[in-house]
Amino acid sequence: MDWSANGEPVVSQDDPQVHVGLDLQQGTLILTQDGTDFVAYHALVEFASPGESPWVAQKVSFSAKGPDGISVGLSVDLLNDTWDGPRDGVPAAIWKVVALAATSAGDVGITFTSPTP
Repeated sequence: MDWSANGEPVVSQDDPQVHVGLDLQQGTLILTQDGTDFVAYHALVEFASPGESPWVAQKVSFSAKGPDGISVGLSVDLLNDTWDGPRDGVPAAIWKVVALAATSAGDVGITFTSPTP
């Protein structure tokens, strides 16, 4: 593999975000929307820390298969309309997905050690 890269990447600290993807075991999460069941097989949880605020889960997007076997995307906003707390009525199973994502990301305190060349 022949790669070249240069520069000094800088990340904006105004609104840092982390997106954590989870592959879900087939059949372990059924999402129902408007009376139709969807079998989720992937979740992408978006965490954000605006300004100096603590990390919060703001959205989870699912890849799922409908009854016809066709893949669809479904999203759930996790923050209320004023963005100051969790949205009412989010099912407990979705919060479990968020907890799994937070745990797999080290509670969004991701640690990594670069390999030495």
